[in-house]
Amino acid sequence: MEQMADSAAFALQVTNWFWVIFNVGSALLALIALVHCAVAKAAAFEAIGTLSKGTWVGILALAVVFTSILTQIPFMGIIALCASLIYLLDVRKGIKDIGA
Repeated sequence: MEQMADSAAFALQVTNWFWVIFNVGSALLALIALVHCAVAKAAAFEAIGTLSKGTWVGILALAVVFTSILTQIPFMGIIALCASLIYLLDVRKGIKDIGA
């Protein structure tokens, strides 16, 4: 019975460490995306036909908040990670392709 309690405690520790690593990585990714978005030219967003720069800054700022401050809500961290990845993999690539 004691071995079962030890394995449950170990599983809980592994789960907690997973979420810590996930949140730190997501927060860094969101911060990188936010900084890139903040220094990009507003005209570049219109040129690629995506949301405005202000909208992306707001979305990514919320992503930073959800992944760094509100870490007790894992589902919001996953949504924030998705928003950061969409920006970095789609919008940033479009901005880079037009040379802005």
